[in-house]
Amino acid sequence: MSTSLFTDHYELTMLAAALRDGTADRPCVFEVFARRLPEGRRYGVVAGTGRLLDAIESFTFSPAELELLERTGVVDRATLDWLADYRFTGDVDGYPEGELYFPGSPILSVRAPFGVGVVLETLALSILNHDSAIASAAARMVGAANGRRMIEMGSRRTHEEAAVASARAAYLAGFTATSNLEAARRYGIPTAGTCAHAFTLLHDSEEAAFRSQVEALGVDTTLLVDTYDITNGINTAVEVAGPSLGAVRIDSGDLGVLARQARDQLDSLGARNTRIVVSGDLDEYSIAMLRAEPVDAYGVGTSLVTGSGAPTAGMVYKLVEVDGRPVAKRSSHKESRGGRKSALRRHKDTGTALEEVVFPHSEQPEKGEHDRLLAVPLVRGGQRAAGLDTLAESRERLRAALVTVPWEGLKLSRGEPAIPTTFL
Repeated sequence: MSTSLFTDHYELTMLAAALRDGTADRPCVFEVFARRLPEGRRYGVVAGTGRLLDAIESFTFSPAELELLERTGVVDRATLDWLADYRFTGDVDGYPEGELYFPGSPILSVRAPFGVGVVLETLALSILNHDSAIASAAARMVGAANGRRMIEMGSRRTHEEAAVASARAAYLAGFTATSNLEAARRYGIPTAGTCAHAFTLLHDSEEAAFRSQVEALGVDTTLLVDTYDITNGINTAVEVAGPSLGAVRIDSGDLGVLARQARDQLDSLGARNTRIVVSGDLDEYSIAMLRAEPVDAYGVGTSLVTGSGAPTAGMVYKLVEVDGRPVAKRSSHKESRGGRKSALRRHKDTGTALEEVVFPHSEQPEKGEHDRLLAVPLVRGGQRAAGLDTLAESRERLRAALVTVPWEGLKLSRGEPAIPTTFL
């Protein structure tokens, strides 16, 4: 599918003007970075890189799209002719998916003629801002869950395509499964789900609904027990499915209290291995509050797909170099740092991260035994680089990266970034 019209009017306006005055072919470097982390966050998670590379590969202008641009007068004939042959031919380096980032981290570096690179701004930012925001929120939730099963259930609370991207970002961040079947089709993410209250209400009794579900899906299914009365619901669930019932789900009320009561009741009925799943407007804070309760799994929806209060990562796409000469924006509170940059992360010999060092690409500082360069080649000459991480490998990368964060940097409370950034 073509993604070329996932661009902004002003990008094509700049392109048209640059083609006219002869500057469209000047070699340039664009960088993606975040000036700051969202309020209260101590780290960010890079996500969406794989989706962005897919989008760049399909970024071409079809005859129908060119006809629209001509009919609406967005660009002139010379620009239309240029766009008809558009393919990204440049190089891209960047932090791999699952890497952590901090204020000023050069997350993505695009090297191409101005015209080739400028039209990618909206595409790059829309994908990276969304996916990184979701993954950053999801990583906090996974940390709060402390190893318990996490199910992404937010498809009904966001745009249909954002739902698929959110499921992918959540899985990258450590969620166990998604309820979104399209995410399973595209990305191979495990799926999980159970019946809604509507299924219970459809039947003449709760018992009839539970019996139908167990007959169809087996005793390992998860029964939703809070449509009417939770105590009666649990009794009925075990009566129908027996003590080998897979799980019960509680979707409302004081989840901590209800989980304790449910555990005691299940144990008294002999269903000691029946798991307890909770859902209903959960976020990282409520998950953390439930850490001491007998909860086996969490289902998270709205707060996840909206970034738990930070729906964008605040990344920007800025021109930092022209013809090998650093250029920088000086506007108050929106400054940028000129020149192509790279970064390394310094670590103690124990593996704990100490600082992120951002330096001019041609002036790499001395690299210690435990330091690690962060960017990797993503695209060379318009072609995706070989050997890039799979989604599963990116998931493991993030897990390993979070282990290096100082303990205080993993707290949910407000504070400074977990790892300070030094600019050379």
